[in-house]
Amino acid sequence: MRALLARVAERCGSGVMTELNRLTEVLGVEVTVQRLDMTDDEQIVAVCSRGKSRQSVPILDLPLSDPPPEGAEWIEAFRRWARGR
Repeated sequence: MRALLARVAERCGSGVMTELNRLTEVLGVEVTVQRLDMTDDEQIVAVCSRGKSRQSVPILDLPLSDPPPEGAEWIEAFRRWARGR
């Protein structure tokens, strides 16, 4: 799974990583997605921040901004794959 995350980041290059540095809303609060990460149990998360607060949100639960960021098709593909498990 870590290899998959690295490959997605590599293939999308600065697209996903730069484009994810934009605002989205989590639980009604506007946050900035800073980066993607993987937890010890191999769950892909978006590290979100607002001011000094940070929160990891599972990528499957992260609402994408409108319009979606460049590379969002990788996130959507992962969501479809995860639902099919």
